[in-house]
Amino acid sequence: MTSDASTALPQDLFRRAKVNAVDERTFIFKLFVAYALWALGVALALLTGLWPLRVLGVILIGAMYAHWLELQHQCLHHSAFRRARRHRIAGVPLGVPMLVSYSHYRVRHLQHHRYLGTDQDSEFFGFDSRQPVTWGALVREALAFGRLGGAVADIVRAWTGSWTYDTGRIAPAREREVVAEYRMFLLPILAAVALTVLGQGELVLWVWLLPLLVAVPLHFLVELPEHIMCDSFSTDVLTNTRSITGSWFSTWYTNGNNLHIEHHAAMVVPINQLRERHDLTLLYAKHTSPSYPQFFRAIAKEAAANGRKARAQDGTRAE
Repeated sequence: MTSDASTALPQDLFRRAKVNAVDERTFIFKLFVAYALWALGVALALLTGLWPLRVLGVILIGAMYAHWLELQHQCLHHSAFRRARRHRIAGVPLGVPMLVSYSHYRVRHLQHHRYLGTDQDSEFFGFDSRQPVTWGALVREALAFGRLGGAVADIVRAWTGSWTYDTGRIAPAREREVVAEYRMFLLPILAAVALTVLGQGELVLWVWLLPLLVAVPLHFLVELPEHIMCDSFSTDVLTNTRSITGSWFSTWYTNGNNLHIEHHAAMVVPINQLRERHDLTLLYAKHTSPSYPQFFRAIAKEAAANGRKARAQDGTRAE
């Protein structure tokens, strides 16, 4: 920011900013890095005979699939390119490995921004941040592979003409885009089946299926800090959302998702511009953490405390 954070006002967090040429080049570079690391993972998984390297390749591929969704998230907000139509062009492929429709995700996610803190809030990834933090809930949501089954059901509904938006109303043009994307997802699924039938099932296993075992829980861990243990019934972004200062690595890997208060305050601001607003967040926001380890320690402490409370209540009822 141009002024010192100590003299700036909280409304400066909500200041809009347009995508400029530097922002666009920055995002394109992020795409290049993400696809290059994925290619490295594929090479390690398929072209090496050493199991440790193959496992490392699977982990890297899965980590990129989760990272791609964070890049897709920026496209949802049209904060990556100067021309709006480029966001869908870049955003659709980023969701293919995890069967996340760009257009479906976009309409649901923008509703999340609009209705955060109300009963109408409904995020695309269904973790309920208002539920008590327990080990059981955390493990269940981290291993929520059922969402992939839900995406397959959406593909079937798209091809049978029965897909409808179930969270309010959307424009017919948006519905056509969602249906087209779910129909498109049939292509990689059929390709995977064909490769397996032709004796190339190992390729499908190492490049797609096994990495999903990494990607799903990793994506959950990236999304978890956003609103959990915040003031969930408040509509004030300074109390219902969390930001994590983080390191350069966590900021890169989450594509700025750690700066979530800044993002909710001004969702069309390019992600790479949010860091300059973080000092303001630290001054005015209620829920901030210096690092991801600190946040996860707080989550573990809360889950342990809730576990002890539940056991005590069970013991009291038993008496």
